[in-house]
Amino acid sequence: MGSPNGGIVGVINPTSFGKCTQTIATASTSLTTQPGTRIVSYAVVAGGGGGGSGPTPADTGFSGGGAGGLRTCTSFSVCGATPYSITVGGGGAAGSAWPAGAGVSGSNSVFGPITSTGGGGGGGRTSSPVTTNDGKPGGSGGGSSTYCASPTGAGIGNSPPVSPPQGFPGGFSDCTRAGAGGGGASAAGGNTFVANQTAGAGGAGLDTTPIFGPGLPNSGVYAGGGGGGTRNDGTIGAGGTGGGGAGSNTPTAATSGTTNTGGGGGGGGTTGAGGGPGGAGGSGIVIVKELNKASGSWPLSAQFKARKQGTWPQLTFDLDYLVVAGGGAGTPFSAGGAGGYRTSFPGGTKLKLAGGSYPVVVGAGGSAPSPQTSVTPNPGSPSSFSTITSAGGGSLSTGGSGAGGNIAGGSGYAGNTPPVSPPQGNPGGNGTSYQPGLYGGGGGGAGAAGGNGGPGGAGAGGAGLANSITGSPVTRAGGGGGSGYQGGGGAAGGSGGGGNGAPSPTISGTVNTGGGGGAGGSTGCSSGCARQSGGGGSGTVIVRAPGSVSISTSPGTNTVTTLPAPAGGCKVATFTVSGDLSIS
Repeated sequence: MGSPNGGIVGVINPTSFGKCTQTIATASTSLTTQPGTRIVSYAVVAGGGGGGSGPTPADTGFSGGGAGGLRTCTSFSVCGATPYSITVGGGGAAGSAWPAGAGVSGSNSVFGPITSTGGGGGGGRTSSPVTTNDGKPGGSGGGSSTYCASPTGAGIGNSPPVSPPQGFPGGFSDCTRAGAGGGGASAAGGNTFVANQTAGAGGAGLDTTPIFGPGLPNSGVYAGGGGGGTRNDGTIGAGGTGGGGAGSNTPTAATSGTTNTGGGGGGGGTTGAGGGPGGAGGSGIVIVKELNKASGSWPLSAQFKARKQGTWPQLTFDLDYLVVAGGGAGTPFSAGGAGGYRTSFPGGTKLKLAGGSYPVVVGAGGSAPSPQTSVTPNPGSPSSFSTITSAGGGSLSTGGSGAGGNIAGGSGYAGNTPPVSPPQGNPGGNGTSYQPGLYGGGGGGAGAAGGNGGPGGAGAGGAGLANSITGSPVTRAGGGGGSGYQGGGGAAGGSGGGGNGAPSPTISGTVNTGGGGGAGGSTGCSSGCARQSGGGGSGTVIVRAPGSVSISTSPGTNTVTTLPAPAGGCKVATFTVSGDLSIS
């Protein structure tokens, strides 16, 4: 098109006209995007966990609650003029001083398909009989609480697992009269120090002002863990930056997490004669910024020069992806690892591709050993799209996720091989030579390492990861379950298609999940025999594009679907076999 200065309108770049509209939700609501909005930034903070409490009389402190999960993204594709539901999670209540103990976990916060998990409650102590309570898992985990006769465990963070992680674990308290700190969005909760009865500090939260700028509630810092409590002769744990409540060293209640920060509540304290309650967790918050990204125009002379130099911009498209490789086969007693798992959805770095046709490779699962006594490894095959390649699952080897160790006490094989960031998988579990019964390790999964074999049985397969790139959550890339020798039963495969260890009839990884194959075993058969090991499940490749982009697949067994609200108009190409993706 002509212009007064003789220029022409140039290539239209990907655009979003959201007018930089910023929504700060402190309570559940619905957000309808601007008509021109195509890209948003978000921070989704769940409710923090309540601090732990204890009985009266008591002579120990209790632990801080974990911060609510915090998930952020600076370039998340949405559709214009579309309603997206927002849920702001409430903070968890403190454990009651009599006779409960552990704090209550916070509630989840949600923006469209994005969910952040409530923080885990802090560990406490009950009475009649006296028992201690572990810190609870959550977006960030609650700190452990202990009485010298009964040390307890810290709550794990980033539970359920997402990438990048939404939080960190709580701290650990081992035979001391001071509680540990709850985990935060940026750091684990602090451990206790026995020598001076110093409680652990809450883990630090995360500053979101680099994403949204100044002027946010609580200065934009969210999801700090709660500090641990202690006796009146000890030092309390400070709350983590980002709204974490401080612990107490008196029967007065500890400090609660700050409202609309997702901060964990502080752990209760004691004078030795009277136990005190912890603080409640702080409620969460959801922040969404609708971005402006404008196209441009270029004078004709500048366009001509750029074309000669090969620097004239091409029209490109931002695409989300999920690439899962084939799972490794199981072998006698050693389970197969899940196929490598790499994704940009939600919140990761998208692929920016020009129009054209792109090959897509869907990796096959490793075939089951033949004959069934064979120990020949059959790893899974890689899957790939554009610059993204996920490695096949291990089979008596390293891989996207590693295979389990054998029954001679062998170590599990490494995952995330070759290494990428975020990791594409986890290691397999160790085998063991305990008698009676010899047990192999479970195969690694995308979300967790394989379980170790032990006196009680073979190692279970590591869990896979759930992803909603197709519009609803589907779990993929679970590790295979291990098995045992002469009386050692098979273990369960990991969620996400991992095959069970023999003698289960479901021993192979599930098709198009990248699940690892279950291990063969000799339970129920004579000495020297082995039951069949399972093959690995084939992988899959999924690509998600904005509704304005035209995509098609070949061959016809692969599909393209258009998603309903709240992702209305977005298109999803699903590859179950190798083929080509065309973009325009």
